[in-house]
This record gives sequence, structure tokens and C-alpha cells, in this order.
Amino acid sequence: MLTHPTLDLLNELGLTGMASGFADLEAQPEARALEHGEWLALLLEREATQRRQKRFEARARAARLRHDAQVEDTNFRAARGLDRGLFLQLAGCDFIRQRQGLLLTGPAGVGKSWLACALGQKACREDFSVAYHRAPRLFATLSLARGDGRYARLLKSLARVDLLILDDWGPETLTDDQRRDLLEIVEDRYERRSTIVTSQVPVDRWYEIIGNPTIADAILDRLVHNAYRIELSGESLRKRTRQPAASPTS
Repeated sequence: MLTHPTLDLLNELGLTGMASGFADLEAQPEARALEHGEWLALLLEREATQRRQKRFEARARAARLRHDAQVEDTNFRAARGLDRGLFLQLAGCDFIRQRQGLLLTGPAGVGKSWLACALGQKACREDFSVAYHRAPRLFATLSLARGDGRYARLLKSLARVDLLILDDWGPETLTDDQRRDLLEIVEDRYERRSTIVTSQVPVDRWYEIIGNPTIADAILDRLVHNAYRIELSGESLRKRTRQPAASPTS
């Protein structure tokens, strides 16, 4: 068999996964006993696996998640009130398919951001587009965009992403511009896309953080309706004895 011309052709066609699989099979004497259909199935599976991995890596880079977190590493033993069943249900990403939200609240250090990023990473693995933003920085970016003509384009990009993570919202009261920005975001995404919001402030105090009663009603009606809630408690996990860096707040 003309091994090198075949590899060259596979690479020329952009079938790099099949090329890698072909080279591996050629190096295994036992593979010669396989039928042609079995060879083809193995090569196609290698190509499909590599393409899935590349899509995941591209989505993970675009998401810019704050933590390199995975749902499999979640610490359910920590005394913080995390419902294992609910979190694993959310990790299945059906809430994204059903365009539902998640409100994740609790004191500092109990792992809100880590859990949100773990769900975001799982969403990337499930081939959903994800964007992570710390709320204060997003509001600052929108303020700048309003002045240089990028505002509408930025709102459009926030509206399109399958899962938007708004991390660390509050406790400062929103300004007039920030209220309008948040309303635009939640209005564009309501029942169209999924949003995760994390905050140290309990949901029942979000009304006073928004400030304007009319806008607060409009925002909360869209954020709270059809959203799951995870309310964490307990002391900061960062106060514990030093642990491996990969999972201090998981």
C-alpha cells in the first residue's frame, strides 16, 4: 500500500484526524486483520473525535472562562449547601437547550464563579457557544463602546451566545446607564438564550441593587422567571488549609 501518498492526500483534504489514525493503524501489525469497513469506521471515528476536540478548544478560548474548572472535579463534600442532584442535572446542559437561566448566589469564597465556569466549560464540550464576563468590567466595556460606536455590535454579540455568564454582580447600586444596559441584555436573551448570574447578594435584594422600580420589575421578571436557583452558604473555602491549586473553590 502506498502509505505516504495516502497520508499526503488525507492531509491535503484537511482530514488530519484520519491521517493520524491511518498512520497509527499502519504501525500496528494486528490491524491488518481488520476488514475494510472496520478500517474506515476507525478512521472516521478518529476524524470525528479530533474535530469535536478542535471545536471545544475554539469555544473554550472564545469563552474566556475565569477558572479552568470541570464539573467532574466539583467538591460536593464542602458544607455550602450545594445540591448534588440539581448541579449534575444542570451539567447535562438541558437548561441551555431549553433556554433557561441559573441564579447562583452566596457569600464570597464559596465557589460561585468556579461552579459557573465549570458549567460553562461543560457547555463548550456540548458544542454550545459561551461567553464569560465579570459584571463590573462588562458595564465598563459597554460604557466605552457607547462612546466609540461599538455599542450595538457588542450587544448583538452578547445576544447571540448560547450561554452568557455574568459573574460577580453587585452589591453596588446600578447607575442609569448600567440599568439600561442590563435591561437590553436580558431583554435580548429572554426565552432565546441561557444566562447564568452569580452574586454575593441574595435574589430578594436584587430589586434594590437595580434601583429604578420600573426597570427593576422589567429586569427581574426576565431574569428570575424560568431560572434555576442555587443558594450557597457557609464560610469561604479559601480560609481552609491550603489545598492543590486546581480545586480550592470547587
